[in-house]
Amino acid sequence: MGMQFEQLDEIVYARLSGRLDSNNAAVVEQALLARIQEGHSRLIIDLKDLEYISSAGLRIFLLVAKKLRQQQGQLSLCNLSRPIKQVFEISGFTAILKVCDDIDSARAAVMQ
Repeated sequence: MGMQFEQLDEIVYARLSGRLDSNNAAVVEQALLARIQEGHSRLIIDLKDLEYISSAGLRIFLLVAKKLRQQQGQLSLCNLSRPIKQVFEISGFTAILKVCDDIDSARAAVMQ
């Protein structure tokens, strides 16, 4: 599991790669929540290089979205591969979370 963070203006960009499952979900959750606790309220998570996601990984996005909403913040996910997007669709997460095709539309979504 790889994680990279970058901040540009008021948006934090996270890039996840590899497999997001119960083996590493706690580490990813901690890293994302740390950004929120630091006061960042606009988060984009780029999943272009994510190969697999389990229910433990999906739960992280719900938790992060809930924490951000409590702070009037925004979360957007982008660049989901077809298999990952199918997991989000089957689980109903595309109706709950902002899922964008690319980084530009994700940026627009978190700035609303």
